[in-house]
Amino acid sequence: MRGEFRAALRDLRSAGCSSGKLLELGCAYGFFLAEANAYFDVHGIEMCEGAALFCRTRGFDVEQGTLTAEYVGRCTPFDAVVMLDVVEHLMEPDRTMELVRMAMKPDGKLMLTTGDWDSALSRIMGRNWRLMTPPQHAFFFSPRTMSSMLTRVGFDVIECRKPWKNVPFGLIVYQLGRILGMSRPPQLSGAHFGIPINLFDAFRLVATRR
Repeated sequence: MRGEFRAALRDLRSAGCSSGKLLELGCAYGFFLAEANAYFDVHGIEMCEGAALFCRTRGFDVEQGTLTAEYVGRCTPFDAVVMLDVVEHLMEPDRTMELVRMAMKPDGKLMLTTGDWDSALSRIMGRNWRLMTPPQHAFFFSPRTMSSMLTRVGFDVIECRKPWKNVPFGLIVYQLGRILGMSRPPQLSGAHFGIPINLFDAFRLVATRR
């Protein structure tokens, strides 16, 4: 995961945002914040109370909850906002993007990752697609529909790519079991290594706040 986060951070910095104040929405246990901390003044928001507490024990400024107008009103604007595999969980993604824009400086950079609903694998797999997991995933996007939503709320998309990921072997086995219809897919908690994989069914996008 740290290797993947370092790659995402390189994309953000190469897109023209190499320092400043950064907010991560859905920061989980703070591993991306730990990588970004070398370059940015990092902050986070996380739904899970335990994860937010863990981040704070590591010295990160992380609030438990969701992005709200009240939070935007009391924070100084951010140079960058990061959302890694978060937007598909939101019940009102367009409203959240409006709040994200309000929380950013002009020309600030938004980076997000999510699954590609329009990918070949998604179309082939249908309801068995690995990211088709309602109610956890409430919305599904393609680069086109994501770009349309971001343009509508005040962003210009400057980059979109489908990066390789170092996927934990245990997760690969679990997902295969789920796809094959196993009621209890195998969980290999002791398999602490990853395999480089690109199914071309997820994208990482960078946009500029107008």
